[in-house]
Amino acid sequence: MNKDDHEVPAMESGPFKGGWADTDRKLPLLTGAAYASLRRSAVSERFPGERVIIPSGGLKVRSNDFDYMFRPHSAFVHLTAELGTQAVPDSVLVFEPTGTGHTITLFTRPRSPRDGGPNGAEFHSDRRYGEFWTGRRRTLSETAATLGIEAAARDGLEQALRRNVPTRVLRGVDAYVDATVQPAPCADAELATFLSELRLVKDEWEVAQLRSAVDWTVAGFHDVVGELHQATRSARGERWIEGTFNRRARLGGHGVGFETIAAAGTHACVLHWTRNNGPVRDGDLLLLDAGVEADSFYTADVTRTLPVSGRFTDVQRRVYDLVSAAQSAGVAALRPGARYGDFHDAAMRVIAEGLDEWGLRPHGRTASTTESDLYRRYTLCGSGHMLGLDCHDCASARQEAYLDGALEIGHVLTVEPGLYFQPDDLTVPSELRGIGIRIEDDFVITADGVRCLSSELPRSADEVETWMASLR
Repeated sequence: MNKDDHEVPAMESGPFKGGWADTDRKLPLLTGAAYASLRRSAVSERFPGERVIIPSGGLKVRSNDFDYMFRPHSAFVHLTAELGTQAVPDSVLVFEPTGTGHTITLFTRPRSPRDGGPNGAEFHSDRRYGEFWTGRRRTLSETAATLGIEAAARDGLEQALRRNVPTRVLRGVDAYVDATVQPAPCADAELATFLSELRLVKDEWEVAQLRSAVDWTVAGFHDVVGELHQATRSARGERWIEGTFNRRARLGGHGVGFETIAAAGTHACVLHWTRNNGPVRDGDLLLLDAGVEADSFYTADVTRTLPVSGRFTDVQRRVYDLVSAAQSAGVAALRPGARYGDFHDAAMRVIAEGLDEWGLRPHGRTASTTESDLYRRYTLCGSGHMLGLDCHDCASARQEAYLDGALEIGHVLTVEPGLYFQPDDLTVPSELRGIGIRIEDDFVITADGVRCLSSELPRSADEVETWMASLR
């Protein structure tokens, strides 16, 4: 879509000339800026003599002249400590090589001028970027002060990139940058990998942000349990649950870290059920998988499976207790130096033993079939993932650094085993069909082993029932 598609006809300049107060502000350095500076130093040390370009990305059209809420690329956030309420579309972080390292400049949109200059009409006339339409931005000096990075107008980016030096770009984020800078596929891919792996170990500030996101998420789960009775009165009660949690996410943070999964009844057998258009009935289970994204963009990711009536049936409790035991086994495997996959293997071993006791052995077993593959019909996915700025964080990291790597102090991850018996699965008894259960908590690896960030949320079946009774 062209910029002109977002503009109204230019107004006469006369009524808008002069009479504007000086609204510059003195802003403090953000608390996360010092940590972001260390991360930028790591980038500079890794790519000496090369230009490195990290765009924030731009706005995405939702419909016609309405855009989705802007969310910068996670690598950009990691290197700037930018906040959700202040993030400016089309910003670009440029590391320009010098003899001793890099000069680092953030090219961004300055404030909309009220009158005069080539962009003098932007304030009033540009629906997408004019401050009359979208709100105040920081001045360049304010941006420099709050982020601790030299700031320059985005208009100067083309001139800044003219010097012919080896350049690496985080591709697929900014179309202008992609078109302007000649691709270097291997070098660009290496940059993306490095930036992803740079996020694997969280510093103390990041852990604090994640703890805040988890705390607000726990509050959202309390809200949901308190309003379950109202959800049962609506034909689309899942939407009531979604709205209840999302309200807390907007009050406590920037919003949700991913689309809320409010899956009642057989919908709980769909791993990423986000349609949330079904009823919530007494006697059914509600699988709520949700996370608040903090203002700093760090997100929680927690799941509880709740009996809508407040009490599990005997069959529901049997499945729930097996998943709970599997999660406990997975958590017990978390410690510095442990292989990343150990917690999944431990959880799956408990699942396998439990299903064997129930006499459930899917068709197609061979002598070489592993436990994970054998029971994949009922479990499907892994039992957790890294967590941070992205819900599924560090996804571009090399396998040897992540999936085949070892846990380190500062890793933050989820443990979330589940069992999902599809409603039409004839390999399981009819009483199990349509039951889907997942239990998920967020953990940080510490020198002593592991700390559960979401420990304030009840987990065992007895604890869940007591908790729900206290809120109903």
